[in-house]
Amino acid sequence: MAFHLSGTITVAADDLARVRAALPEHRRLTLLEPGCRAFSVVEQAGGVFAVNETFVDEAAFAAHQARIRGTDWASASANAVRDYRTWQSVD
Repeated sequence: MAFHLSGTITVAADDLARVRAALPEHRRLTLLEPGCRAFSVVEQAGGVFAVNETFVDEAAFAAHQARIRGTDWASASANAVRDYRTWQSVD
């Protein structure tokens, strides 16, 4: 079953430059993960980013979460407000 995450991340003005700088490498590394089917983080308006992720299963998503710990992305976005929903689908 595919595992999906969708929602927003809202970044305070003080952290925005760091988040924008860390995002390309975060995107690149995530798309290289074996279980990643789709990954998109797009700034919609100043500091609000739309997030959409699809992994082959929940274990692949958990591996993604474990990989990002301690990364520049994790540090830059630590104070961001996340509003996500997750679900599984049969693909």
